[in-house]
Amino acid sequence: MEERRDELQTKKKEKETKYSIIVPTYNERLNIALITYLIFKHLRDVDFEVIVVDDGSPDGTQDIVKQLQQVYGEDRILLRARPRKLGLGTAYYHGLKHATGDFVVIMDADLSHHPKYLPSFIRKQKETGANIVTGTRYVKNGGVHGWNLMRKLTSRGANVLAQTLLWPGVSDLTGSFRLYERSVLEDLVTSCVSKGYVFQMEMIVRATRKGYRVEEVPITFVDRVFGSSKLGGSEIVEYLKGLVYLLFTT
Repeated sequence: MEERRDELQTKKKEKETKYSIIVPTYNERLNIALITYLIFKHLRDVDFEVIVVDDGSPDGTQDIVKQLQQVYGEDRILLRARPRKLGLGTAYYHGLKHATGDFVVIMDADLSHHPKYLPSFIRKQKETGANIVTGTRYVKNGGVHGWNLMRKLTSRGANVLAQTLLWPGVSDLTGSFRLYERSVLEDLVTSCVSKGYVFQMEMIVRATRKGYRVEEVPITFVDRVFGSSKLGGSEIVEYLKGLVYLLFTT
């Protein structure tokens, strides 16, 4: 009888935990509906909200999100638009201001981060008590699909360079599919100064320096199905500059 009561209490506690999923978008009209459907499909028994932070997409992304609100409800799909592209880091901060969850998930809208991994993230956090759970391409059962050899070498080289210089204690510094304890994310975003793709690296480096517990879940990163990648030469230069900055400030 006592075991049954403990089981019911555990289930009640799990039900009370809420997750806010922040999805930054820019020209993701062709992807946002599908990723929303997949999130709802894989989190059937989880209390969550999806916060779409759109940076003034000219392709009608916001119109699609408004239609999704009619299907799933405005309390489950929140559109928090901004007038123009203002950077990835500030997009997370903007979404965080509107989040009501105990934990916050950040993920891309382009289907490179498959929602099927979300239950694994949640389970890993519950099992370990981790402050952060991050998806990684660079451990057993992780990987990349759809990249050419040059892009794979660039990504791997960027991670090896960062590992060598910064010793962060995680295998995938540039990944952006993560679950954060809300208070931890609030602490980190106020500590970080980087924008764009360097933001992800700075977040995880500062987290380990602050002593937060970080756990990893293997994922397969899939190159975007629709639309074009926003990673270019300027982002690579910013990454290198950010690496040097973190080397001397952390």
